[in-house]
Amino acid sequence: MHEMALCESVLAVLEREAQSQSFHRVKTVWLEIGALSCAAPEAMTFCFRAVTRGTLAENATLEIVRTPGRAWCMDCSDTVTVGERYDPCPLCGGYQLQVTGGDELRIKELEVA
Repeated sequence: MHEMALCESVLAVLEREAQSQSFHRVKTVWLEIGALSCAAPEAMTFCFRAVTRGTLAENATLEIVRTPGRAWCMDCSDTVTVGERYDPCPLCGGYQLQVTGGDELRIKELEVA
């Protein structure tokens, strides 16, 4: 379950930012997860609760913001939305797709005290 390691990394960012921006508690984290990121939102929520116990983010709400997968189709020269890696182009059926978005996992916003 790589989501545990991802949540540990998120917590490390929160702790680093708490030091540099002088806040002591995290109330809400908005986490942007792309459809192609290979991170399961339900697992992220579970792991986030486990990882943040006893930290400045204990009892913080984790809000998941899903972003669609996007790719450039080299066959039809168009930007398309894809649900999973290795899906064919929904316009032409081709497989020459280059991912251009939706593979990210990033902290979008924080509510702190």
